[in-house]
Formats: sequence, structure tokens, C-alpha cells
Amino acid sequence: MSETINEKKSHPKGLWVLFGTEMWERFNFYGMRALLTLFIVNALMISKEDSSIIYGGFLGLCYLTPMLGGFISDRFLGNRNCIMLGGILMAIGQMLLFFSASIFETNLELAKTILYIALGVIVFGNGFFKPNISSMVGSLYPKAEKNKLDTAFTIFYMGINIGAFLGQLICPLIGDVVVDGVRQVTAFKWGFLSASIAMILGTLTFFLLKNKYVVTPDGKAIGGLPSGNNTDDYEEGESQKAQFTNVSIMIAGAVLAALIFVFHNFLGQNWIYATIYSSGITLAGLILSDKSLTKVERDRILVIYIVSFFIIFFWAAFEQAGSSLTFIADYQTDRRIFGWDMPPSMVQIFNGIFVVIFAVPFSLLWDKMRAKGKEPISPAKQAVGLALIAVSYFIIAYNVKDLGNSGLLGVQWLILLYLIQTWAELCLSPIGLSLVGKLAPKRFASLLFGVFFMSSASGYALAGTLGSILPPTSEQYIAAEKEKIDLKGILDGNVDPTGKELYTLAKIKAASLDEGLEKKFGIEIKKSFKDSSVVLTDAQYSTIKKEQIVKAVYPKFAGFTIHNLFEFFMVFVVLCGVASALLLALVPKLKKMMHGVV
Repeated sequence: MSETINEKKSHPKGLWVLFGTEMWERFNFYGMRALLTLFIVNALMISKEDSSIIYGGFLGLCYLTPMLGGFISDRFLGNRNCIMLGGILMAIGQMLLFFSASIFETNLELAKTILYIALGVIVFGNGFFKPNISSMVGSLYPKAEKNKLDTAFTIFYMGINIGAFLGQLICPLIGDVVVDGVRQVTAFKWGFLSASIAMILGTLTFFLLKNKYVVTPDGKAIGGLPSGNNTDDYEEGESQKAQFTNVSIMIAGAVLAALIFVFHNFLGQNWIYATIYSSGITLAGLILSDKSLTKVERDRILVIYIVSFFIIFFWAAFEQAGSSLTFIADYQTDRRIFGWDMPPSMVQIFNGIFVVIFAVPFSLLWDKMRAKGKEPISPAKQAVGLALIAVSYFIIAYNVKDLGNSGLLGVQWLILLYLIQTWAELCLSPIGLSLVGKLAPKRFASLLFGVFFMSSASGYALAGTLGSILPPTSEQYIAAEKEKIDLKGILDGNVDPTGKELYTLAKIKAASLDEGLEKKFGIEIKKSFKDSSVVLTDAQYSTIKKEQIVKAVYPKFAGFTIHNLFEFFMVFVVLCGVASALLLALVPKLKKMMHGVV
């Protein structure tokens, strides 16, 4: 016990300043995340399928822009200024969401426009904030204490999840309000307002305490302008400036454009998702073109890239929490706990609770294994994390297998899923941050954190794609039954629906509406859902069916049709299970490429 206390005391006070700053930022982000898709579907009248795509694109861009934030920090503004700028932008973005949630009843189209602007502002704010605060954690420790980084990042990660817990508790309590079984959609604004206030608190925490505590062991400021940064922590002979040639930059730009074209036109990705995937590949190549890289540096950077690739599949599965798992919690889960019906947006709070509970035990576990010389290297820990998330989805898939179209999943199974996924997260995410901190050359520190977060961006984009293949859930079957429509028969191809039935299924979000065709044929389908004065004619119903303006079909992924929740969850079991096995097989090779770093 005394060794543990001494270990904690040995961590610099700056770690706790960054801990507190990140805690409030995560309150802001996860509180908003808990409400976002429910707000989009219930207030802005956007389908679950489209909301999952929006959600995935938004999160993907949030973790793509750290590449830009890392570059600007390394070259121009420094960590400190970028953190301040990012915090201010995110607070403004949350305030814009508050305004969107305040006016949607009177001006739906303007509310949607403000939503997209708000998400864009948050995207750029996160891009400036995220890589720079993570980079500063690694800079707090001298070279002789780099072995403490796994523990330091696990402590830092606990701060992240205390914030996530508070955000997922408070924002749903005041923003996702149900009275007599009816969701009070006007309450969403208060959740977004509280998220904005939290971001202001986090920014003030950093502003007031950074000069006193966010310093090196000998008192030098960390994260100042690039020209004034401390250079004592560079390895002997290590270059202090990247050396990209004009030709390599031009080639990278051409490759980026070509990849975006290929992803969009040949692989069916929207422009945002195509940009996310293409940017990660292009940046990886650009960094490796730096003429100053030594063989050891190149090998270590390649390890970061390889691990980052596998992390894509982890986040694609983990980030179902804010989309498909929230919809399942809302519509097909018995959420009663000791007589209290938990808001669906709050179910994901258990992840934050479990991280707070288990972060320190995991940190102590790594310390104890290290002391005995038995600590696995970072990629091995991450392979275990991928295996655990596959196990979590296998358990949930088994428990939804016999629910049918209207059965309810016990909330305890979602709680168990979040418990196992928390263990997976603690084996993977803070360990990945630590790995980048240990392997990245100093001149690329923030940029390579941007690369690491770009793997999260790709994972979130994939999460959006996977979330959009969620098959109809119980509320859609029940709503269709009330309308005397055989939804399962239509989806199975055994019943030929009328145009009016397809229209009704689109209204209850059990069928997809092609808005492009809606505009082409001039039928105000979406408007009629809210405006009773818009009445469709028999001819328009006939056109809806003939031109396939509305389609009721099971979703598909990689050529497979997803008929039910069991098949939906098994997609994640296969993806993460295969990724885990491949990464584990690569561990011996990666260990050699790390050149002594563990």
C-alpha cells in the first residue's frame, strides 16, 4: 500500500490540472452525446438510419480534426493556445445546440441548420483541444520516468470518465424528460446548456492553473509556442523539426483527392466518411516521407499505425452506445430499476461509472505486473481489449436471440455489456494514448496523437455505417400492428404493400424515405408527417410505390442481410474477434519494431 501511495505522490501536479480540464470537457461531450441522436430523431424528425449516419459522421470528424489541431499546434500556436481555442469553440457549439433545441417547434428547418453549424463548431473545437491535452500529459514526465506513462494515462483516463459519468447523469436528467409516457422534447435544450457550462468550467480550470502547475520537473512551461518549447526531452541526435519536401506535400494532396474519389464513387461512402478514411491513409504516408526519420523512428511510427488500424474496429463497436444501443435502450429494453424507469439516454452512464471504479485497479494491475517483469506490451493489452468487446456483444446477441419482434431486453444485460466493454476500453484506449506518448518522436508528438485519434475517427465513421443497419425494433413492429400492417411479412417479401402502407411505414420510421426522389416527384411526404393540412392523393400513393420513393427492406452489410438484433450484434462479434486474433498474432513482430519500448 505504501508503494502505491508513493507512486501516486510521484505524479506531477500538472497531471491533476489536465485531469480536471479533461473531466469538464468530457462532461460537455458525453452529456451532449447522450442526447444527440434522441434529439435528432424526436425533435428534428430525422429517421434513425439518417441520425446514425449524422452521428457517425460528426464523431468521425471530431477525431479527424485533431490532425489539423496537432499540425497547427506543432507548427504555430502550441498546446496551450490550442486547448484554450478548442474549449471556447466547444462551449459556443453547445450553446448553438441549445438554440436549435429552443426553436425547432416554430422553425424546424432553421433548427436543423443551426444543428449542423453547432456540430461543425464542436468538430473544430475538439480538433484543437483533443490532441494537445493528451500530448501535454506525456510531456510532464522526463525521459527517466516514461515507464510511468501507462499509469499516468490510466489516471488521466479516469478523469475523462468521471466527466463522462457526470455528463451522462446530469444532461439526461434535465434534458431527456418523460412525463406520463410522453417525451418532453422541449427539455433537450437544458441538457445542451449544461454541457456548454461544463466546457466553460473546463477552459477556466486550465486558464487559471496552467502557468503554475503545467510545467516540467524543473519548472519550465509545457506547451508554449513551438519556438519556445523545452528541448531537453529530445533523444540524443533526434531531429527537432519535420522535413517535408514540397514534392511530398503535393503528392500527399493528390493521393488524398484520389482516395476520396475512390471511397465515394467505388466504395459507396458519403463525402464526409470518404474524407475521414482517406485522410488517415494520406497522413500516414506523409509522415513516413519525412527525410529526417531514422530507422528506429520509422519502425516505432509503423507500430502506431498498425495498432491504430485495429483500434478502428474497437471504436466501431464501442460507439454503438450513442446510436443503436441508445435506440435499443429506448424501444426494446425494460429499463425499470427498483421501480424507477431509467431514461434511455442514461443507460450508457454505466460505462463512465465502471471506468471510475476500475481505472485505479487496472493501473495498479499494470504496476504490479511491471514490478514482477510480467507486464504484457501495449499491443497485447489492446488485443485483449478487442477480444473482450467481442465477448460483450456475443453475450448480448445470445440474450436478444429469442426476443421476437416485440420482446423486451432486461436492462441488466446492457449493464453487463457496458461492464465488459469498460474492461476492454481500459485495456485499449489509455494504453494506446500511452503508446503514442512513448513511441512518437517529439517533433511529431501532437501530429501523431492526431493520427491516433484519426483511427478513432475512422472507427466512428464505421460505427455510423454499422449503426444504420440496425433492423426494425419492437416499437416499429408494434406501431405497424396498430395500423394493421404486416411489417414482417413485407420485409420478408411475403406481402406486397400498397403505396399508402409504405407511406405509413415511413411515418413510423419502419421504412426508408428517399428524399431525392421525394423532391423529384414533388410529393411532400415528410411535411405531411407533421402538417395535417397536407393530404396525399391516391395517385401520389401509387407514385410512392411505383418509383420506390419509400422502401421497406431489411438492412444489408457486406452482402449479408440483417434480419434481427441477433444478426446485428453478431456483426460486431466477428469484426472484433477477428481483429483481436490478428493483432495478437502480430505482437512478437511489433515488439521488435518498438526497439525496447514496452
